[in-house]
Amino acid sequence: MNIDLKHYSIIDRIFHLIERDKPSDRLVMRILFFLIVVTGIYFILALNQHHSILQPTKGGGLVEGMIGTPHFINPALAISRADQDTVALIYAGLLKIDENGDLKPDLAESITVEDEGATYHIKIKQGLTFHDDTSLTASDVTFTINLIKDPLLKSPLRGVWNDVTVEEVNSFELKVKLKEAYSPFIENFTLGIMPKHIWENLPIEQLPFSLHNVKPIGSGLFQIDTVNNDKSGLINGYILKPAKNVKSNLTKVELKYYTDEDQLLAAFNKKEVNSTAFLSPAKIATLNPNTTEVISRTQPRVFAVFFNQNRSAALRDLAARQALNTIVDRPDIINRVLNGFGIPITTPILENESTLELAETEETNRLEEARQILLAGGWKQTEQGTWTKEISGQTETLSLTIKTSNTELFDQTVHILANSWRELGVEVQVEEYEQSNLVQSVIRTRDFQALLFGLDLNRIQDLYPFWHSSQKDDPGLNISQYTNVSVDKLLEDTRKTEWGEARQQQLTDISQLITAETPAIFLFAPKINYVINDNLKIAPVKYFNKPSDRFMNITTWYAKSETVWTVFKRD
Repeated sequence: MNIDLKHYSIIDRIFHLIERDKPSDRLVMRILFFLIVVTGIYFILALNQHHSILQPTKGGGLVEGMIGTPHFINPALAISRADQDTVALIYAGLLKIDENGDLKPDLAESITVEDEGATYHIKIKQGLTFHDDTSLTASDVTFTINLIKDPLLKSPLRGVWNDVTVEEVNSFELKVKLKEAYSPFIENFTLGIMPKHIWENLPIEQLPFSLHNVKPIGSGLFQIDTVNNDKSGLINGYILKPAKNVKSNLTKVELKYYTDEDQLLAAFNKKEVNSTAFLSPAKIATLNPNTTEVISRTQPRVFAVFFNQNRSAALRDLAARQALNTIVDRPDIINRVLNGFGIPITTPILENESTLELAETEETNRLEEARQILLAGGWKQTEQGTWTKEISGQTETLSLTIKTSNTELFDQTVHILANSWRELGVEVQVEEYEQSNLVQSVIRTRDFQALLFGLDLNRIQDLYPFWHSSQKDDPGLNISQYTNVSVDKLLEDTRKTEWGEARQQQLTDISQLITAETPAIFLFAPKINYVINDNLKIAPVKYFNKPSDRFMNITTWYAKSETVWTVFKRD
């Protein structure tokens, strides 16, 4: 019987030929055929795995949770974190900070530094527009700076720009001049530029009440598409879309605002939001690690206990300050207060994260070491365990009152410090204040013996406001009223030195001089923590100067992806 095989598939033909063989050969042929098929499948899978990649694809969105109600989505007035984070998405500056922490041009084509940092020659890219398609020019930059300088507006940035003058050269070129050279000033050109045509006709006293503060028009990566309101009419969210000519994997960014941390945490657990930078370390510790990623970066913020030696004879004694410093267990504070999200520090500057990590060493007896420092410094321990010393003809007891804010972080930290100092035999009192009262009644008046507080450093760590003797009285920020001629000279030099090895060495020298005199006990630098769930992928960011910096490369984030061979990869 003849069978016409041309009407069968190739597989059917192979099986037919195998079955025509004698029984002894069929088994061999079947095994051989099976091996060929399995080997072929394995080869195809291996080839696919070797030559394919997971590639982001356009689609999906980000739902970001924040705490607070938006009031001033306006670079000149934004003060709350919710406002500042929203400003970062909608507005663009002349410069931006990239994922490595370096300044890069944004709206500016170039910025040339002249006169050792006293003059900045700025060229603006041509063809730029705001979200309403109005051209962005030098006059918008001039308007933004002059608006901030207006004392009637009461901008929180006025102190930075008050002594600055702006000279327009042409429509896309201008010069910004300072009273004196200050190389770190270039950091301020990340300020979001406001559209002059929107704001210029508003009386300055009415500007804070304008609807443009909550329905802003900027020139940033995203623009407002939808404004969401709650039942009372208050804004509780925005839907943003990529601005014109912006290439973004995410087709939208939705912002949701919550009243407090508990509401935000509940929303995150229900996956109503898929990212937030507003959860405390304690709340983060409750999240499921299998479905949550926490991105942590050291924040340029120094927490320390600052001494006012003018208010305490005992604290004018170097041995007393050194003993108080020695007994502090920084890793313990970080673990108990920050759930490990912090870096222990012993100096006023921050270096790279690897140098900030304290090495794991054998546990030292801090208590005994501190006792020996006091004894060597002439202090005597009484039968009651307290310490006394003759200073300027008076018998002084080693005691102090430490003042701080009544927020959870400060409250926990101050009591850990107080307990460790009491164990040494120091008499310690703790006073806590509302933040505004602390600033007005304690810091500005320098009415404290010891103050637990945090200082915000910028990217290049300008220490001048915090340690130069000219800043020791209000409104200066040298809250320890520290004075050292050598430190003053170095601080002045840093203001004329561009970022690099020379400036880093200057900072190191300053740090060593300050640390040796112990005008403060440096504790830790906290981390900025960005929490995302597992369906969102963000690009690596090595450095955050402030929480809003997390959005610096948001256009490369993605919620959807596809597997493609490398030859078909999109650039």
